[in-house]
Amino acid sequence: MKNPLDGAALDAAIENVHRAGMPGLFAEVRDGDRVWRGAAGVADVATGRPVTAGMRHRVGSITKTFTAAAVLQQAESGRIGLDTPIGRYLPGLVPGERGAAITVRMLINHTSGLAEYLPYAYPSLKAFPALADTGPQSLDDHRFTRFDPVELIEMGVGAPAVGAPGGRPGVYSNTNYLLLVQLLEQVTGTTAERYITRNVIERAGLRDTELPAGPYVDGPHSRLYEAWFGMIDPPRDYSVYDMSWVGPSASLISTVADLNRFYGALLAGEIVSQSSLAQMQRTVPVVSQEGRTIDYGLGLHPMEGPGPGVFWGHGGTVWGGGALAMTRADGKRQMAVAVNLQRWNRLGSSGMPQPHPVDGALATLYRLAMYG
Repeated sequence: MKNPLDGAALDAAIENVHRAGMPGLFAEVRDGDRVWRGAAGVADVATGRPVTAGMRHRVGSITKTFTAAAVLQQAESGRIGLDTPIGRYLPGLVPGERGAAITVRMLINHTSGLAEYLPYAYPSLKAFPALADTGPQSLDDHRFTRFDPVELIEMGVGAPAVGAPGGRPGVYSNTNYLLLVQLLEQVTGTTAERYITRNVIERAGLRDTELPAGPYVDGPHSRLYEAWFGMIDPPRDYSVYDMSWVGPSASLISTVADLNRFYGALLAGEIVSQSSLAQMQRTVPVVSQEGRTIDYGLGLHPMEGPGPGVFWGHGGTVWGGGALAMTRADGKRQMAVAVNLQRWNRLGSSGMPQPHPVDGALATLYRLAMYG
């Protein structure tokens, strides 16, 4: 089956997301040698400056695929055992019986049972996932806070467990990936940022992708507008933000073209071996931060829709920004989309996010991008 790249239809679909309420978004879709790039809306609601498809963007937890690939490389070299207890490597961070029960694999696929540290680092989010009882005040308080990753890990490890090690379904937690960052640094003898840059970002040939050292996005970029479920009205710009609150688990800056290039290289076996890639594609059920149960592998998750082929990739959000990158298993069809508003759904009387026109418009764009 051929799913054609229809530029006019993609132009209309991306414009529809903007009209539905997204300030700005941009995307790249690839089908073999054919490439479509598009953008709609504004990068700055005050000035009307338009978004462009080449902008650099904070891509959130898409970073996790890069970090997972780095860990798999070290597993290939024999320095890390995927089924080795994390307590054998980091006994000071995950001590005792938990350290003996939680393996490296459980950290990568979110089945460790370790809690998310964010509600403890951000006091106004303490009630999460009870969204109606949260507030956005901490987001401003910590705009320039330089968090210590070990202290964040201690918050997550010290919090009540969200499941038994290896239990199903797992529960998505950034604590897992901050531990993987510490593991990488221990076995490589360098910072995780430096290792990932040299061995993942540069190996994939990415020229506009980096793990930032400071709070600014260099080069052309959009402002990032956070609504926090209607509690910030109008949405506030968080494009300048110290990303140490997530570090190399979700701090990556990239472009939609680089994201497609990366996932293409990964699925072609150019970043990790084919046997490691097969490990990454072994999935388990995991409860996402949105409360949905998804299939999750080792830093990858699949998406299946109405057309042929399974797509692999990752999504991500930060304060104000989001992205989704998906590549078909054969590498021939790819999609990367970046948006500059987050948590646009207001809460209903039940305290749950209510449907918004942006949801349906984005779903239509994704479907068209992946399946034609």
